Amino acid sequence: MKKMIRLAVVILLTAHCSLLTVFGQEKAKPYNETQDVRADLNVAVQKARTENKHVLVQFGGNWCPWCLRFHALVNGDSKIDSLVKADYVYVLANVPREKNKRDYDLFREYDYPNRFGYPVFVILDGNGKKLHIQDSGILEHCQTSGYDTAKVVTFLKMWNVKALDPAMYKL
Repeated sequence: MKKMIRLAVVILLTAHCSLLTVFGQEKAKPYNETQDVRADLNVAVQKARTENKHVLVQFGGNWCPWCLRFHALVNGDSKIDSLVKADYVYVLANVPREKNKRDYDLFREYDYPNRFGYPVFVILDGNGKKLHIQDSGILEHCQTSGYDTAKVVTFLKMWNVKALDPAMYKL
């Protein structure tokens, strides 16, 4: 009987804590909703050039659950966090939920990455040249509602500066 009471208490406390998390606290908002995306991209490109890195742009918003999941993965998985920090300047580019407030000229400049939905990733070199657009759906895990860390690691390794260095492929 004591075990049943303890189990009931644990279940109630867990449920209570979960409800506090959902209702009592505001979820983290990693995207800056007042951001000047173009200015932030210019700063990131300059930094990438100086540090011999690429820019990993994650277009999305705080309104997008998959955007938040990817950001949480980058910050929560030590291997992915290390790869991003070593090889990229990571930029969260806010896309307003309201379609009439979006910068469609910027999307045109990067060959319409928004066609894939959100988040969508654009890899830029240290000169601001678009190297790749990555549909995030390809990085999802087929059996859970999250990202496949192995696919994300492969994506990050395939588009870093070293992977695109022609000297790596000479005999």
